Amino acid sequence: MGDAFGDKLKRLREESGMSQEALAKELNVSRQAVYKWESNKGYPDIENLIQMSDLFAVTIDELIRSDKKLQNKMKMDDVESLAFSDPGFYIGIVLVLLGVTIFDDTLSYTMTIIGLLTILFFTDILRSFQSMFKKYIKIACASSFECTCYFYAPLSF
Repeated sequence: MGDAFGDKLKRLREESGMSQEALAKELNVSRQAVYKWESNKGYPDIENLIQMSDLFAVTIDELIRSDKKLQNKMKMDDVESLAFSDPGFYIGIVLVLLGVTIFDDTLSYTMTIIGLLTILFFTDILRSFQSMFKKYIKIACASSFECTCYFYAPLSF
């Protein structure tokens, strides 16, 4: 028997006398999700790992310790969540610093507030503009016989 998470899950499920369907129902997931986990084609989220740990009376450590692929995936997820690449943060910081250091009185307060709002809502504002431009481009293209939208490129977040 391998050390992969899926092999352990299948063994624990069979030892408990459960079918894939019964486990799926217990975890509120599809039977296909359980199959995917058992065949090592995917991994459950942390909430499902906790439920499986409780259900089979094993620790999460026992479930995942020897599965290096799952451990590496969790490490990569942690690294990606720590990556700080929101341009709104940087733009906002620049606006706040400009407001505090260069401008006086009302303009200083205005720049600082705009900077703080940019830090908080930059991604939401971009998504709003993106949806507005998508609608505008669809209307413009639908109203003409020949439509060439060279300038449209979807934003990715």
